[in-house]
Amino acid sequence: MKNFKKFSPHLIVILLFVGISFTYFSPLLQGKLLNMADFTHYKGMSKEVTDFRKVTGNEALWTNSMFSGMPAYQISTNSKGNLIQYISRIISLGIPRPANFLFLYLLGFYLLLLSLKVDYRISAVGAIAFSFSSYFFIIIMAGHMTKAHAIAFLPMVIAAVLYTYRGRMLLGGVLTSLAVALELYANHLQITYYLVLILILIGLVQFVKDFKANNLIDFSKRSGVLILAALLASATSVTRLSTTMEYGAESTRGKSELTNNLDNKTSGLDKDYATSWSYGVAETFTLLIPNFYGGASQGELTTDSETYQEIKRNPNAKQLIKQLPLYWGTQPFTSGPTYAGSIVMFFFIFGLLFVNSEMRVWILLATIMSIMLAWGKNFMPLTDLFLDYFPGYNKFRAVSMILVIAEFTIPLLGFIALNKFLSKKDENYETDIKVKDIKTQKVSHVVVKSKKLRSLNLAFYIVGGLCLIFALMPSLFFDFVGGQDANLAKNGWPIDALQTDRAGLLSADAWRSFIFITLTFGTMWMFLKNKIRSKYVIFIVGILVLADMWPVNKRYLNDDNFERKSKVQVPYQATAADQQILRDTDPNFRVFNQSVSTFNDASTSYFHKSIGGYHGAKLKRYQELIENHISKGNMAVLNMLNTKYFITPKGKVQQNPGAMGNAWFVNKINLVANADAEIMALDGFSPANTAIVDSRFSDQMIIKLDNDQASISLTEYKPNYLKYNSTSPKNGIAIFSEIFYDKGWNAYINGELKPHFRANYVLRGMQIPAGNHLVEFKFEPDSYFVSERIAFASSILLLLLIVFVSIKEFKSS
Repeated sequence: MKNFKKFSPHLIVILLFVGISFTYFSPLLQGKLLNMADFTHYKGMSKEVTDFRKVTGNEALWTNSMFSGMPAYQISTNSKGNLIQYISRIISLGIPRPANFLFLYLLGFYLLLLSLKVDYRISAVGAIAFSFSSYFFIIIMAGHMTKAHAIAFLPMVIAAVLYTYRGRMLLGGVLTSLAVALELYANHLQITYYLVLILILIGLVQFVKDFKANNLIDFSKRSGVLILAALLASATSVTRLSTTMEYGAESTRGKSELTNNLDNKTSGLDKDYATSWSYGVAETFTLLIPNFYGGASQGELTTDSETYQEIKRNPNAKQLIKQLPLYWGTQPFTSGPTYAGSIVMFFFIFGLLFVNSEMRVWILLATIMSIMLAWGKNFMPLTDLFLDYFPGYNKFRAVSMILVIAEFTIPLLGFIALNKFLSKKDENYETDIKVKDIKTQKVSHVVVKSKKLRSLNLAFYIVGGLCLIFALMPSLFFDFVGGQDANLAKNGWPIDALQTDRAGLLSADAWRSFIFITLTFGTMWMFLKNKIRSKYVIFIVGILVLADMWPVNKRYLNDDNFERKSKVQVPYQATAADQQILRDTDPNFRVFNQSVSTFNDASTSYFHKSIGGYHGAKLKRYQELIENHISKGNMAVLNMLNTKYFITPKGKVQQNPGAMGNAWFVNKINLVANADAEIMALDGFSPANTAIVDSRFSDQMIIKLDNDQASISLTEYKPNYLKYNSTSPKNGIAIFSEIFYDKGWNAYINGELKPHFRANYVLRGMQIPAGNHLVEFKFEPDSYFVSERIAFASSILLLLLIVFVSIKEFKSS
């Protein structure tokens, strides 16, 4: 009974979190599902491998449905060896997506604040403030599930690390290992990378603190425990980590062998690609005022707007004002701003003025780093430093994503500050002291101003003042001209009216933020004047935070985003062109669909093996092939890729008589010196007769070829297995219309492992002896199969440690 009373407040909070999660995503209770763009893409890109899994129970690990073939590691690959997945499901309480992500946001931040000895009621409000940061809902709306999952576990990792530095090492180490294992299981390395940056700052601040206290031995021990914990956690996810690292070197996140445009290249992504989504310097004010830069690229105005008055004669006017180009920043497009909350920003500035601890140091440093790196191409000195010298940073695109650090640190400091402000231990209120002079007998009054009131007032002047200035004079600072406005004007859009409405959006939201800040300030001021008790302050702040942030998120993720289950689960319907192509019984050929955005589309992959696809990390060489040849209509390249069918822009099917088929023998080898020469040689070559091969594979070449009587044909196809029958009177060189990837594909002749090489920049080539032979390609990546055994053993070890520590803690309690 005693333990129940101790934990009952936390159970009530957890029930509150469950209620909030289901209330926000209430259509789930009606059997509907969230229609997420990236999830729809996922259904298309993963169709081949998920079908294979359903039929065989095994992992394909490779798919030919996208970009002519690529590993499926970052598409849909299960790791049965990682048992931490079951703990992740338990923590989620069986709550369906996407409500489970909101619940995990809430739970993780709540646990972090509790671990810092913040009052549980303030911790609950702080968790709501963190969880309702707009970006966290926008990514759910887009279908970035792994990103949301990783963000949810980030506070748990920080909590465990901070506890390890100040609490019991064994318990802290095991909790850290579990939290990191959950973070890695979420499988979004970019968010995990940002987490590591935070941890580095925490470690540096802790080092300085312990150095000053002459306590470096204890620091070393605790840091060593954390490193061991992280290594064990990494081992549980070694399957995903090893396959990702292996594939990453060959993908668009890896270094190119081409030597053109070197100033733009890094050892990972090209700089212009990595920084495409860079936050504007002034755009940072969206943390405080959501519509500071217009909101989303396709936003909605009312019928009272200037733009509507200009276009109301258009019969589609009421539809047009729902999809207006309101965003006027420098990003290519955006689904919405990064809004941390006006009250949260007020608390953060108050915390900077009021809280005096080492936590404030690393929180401030992390926040500044996050904001300045999010500026990307708008602040290249810092961006270049990280792209060129911080290992792994140049593997990630959308630098604006690093604002998740600020979205974490801002509410963290803010609610630590609120907890300290409401603490009864600090009775430093403003006091009117009467002082009597003994000689003159005169009484004077001395007003002692508390740090609380001084910090509170100054925070209000700064944050509230900024909102008030932007509310009153938005056009004094900005012209509200977007980068695409000139093109919009050519197409008849009333740009002047649109820019006026953008200014109006900023002003309206600035007033909105000002009101919420003023109400919060007033509540805290009344507490200092003993007009209101702390529990009512917490309740009012909680209501105000929800009232502030809930409606903003509903602008971008609301009930309209939900669809009936059948539509979401089967997002693509075969067109007449798809149905015509599907009647072809050939086991393996490719389709070039020009009726969609070929290289940003997954619908074709749902039905066919596509020349294009949708993925953020395709093979680097294939991307270079797209840029240099496929996008320019090089038919020789399309023929060697066995492009049997084209779907025209009007949706008609055209069969390509020049498609080379699955494999063929060539009569000539053109040895070239390097990648530059290799990709250039694809212009004007004849794939039926000539193979272009890098000289590094020269030891596998036959100089004199005569393959006129030779033939080779595909007899069995699976995504991870290909079988051919070969007949040739002489030794020869066969080219296979399959993407070369030597980190797993093995070639066999009559069951004996044989070498194969890269040809025509992306394809496979192989020397085949005279006679009749069985040729097989099997996808057998050691990085997966060996790692699965390591992951299973590590998971067992971690689970045993959790049980051991749990029993130890229970006995000592």
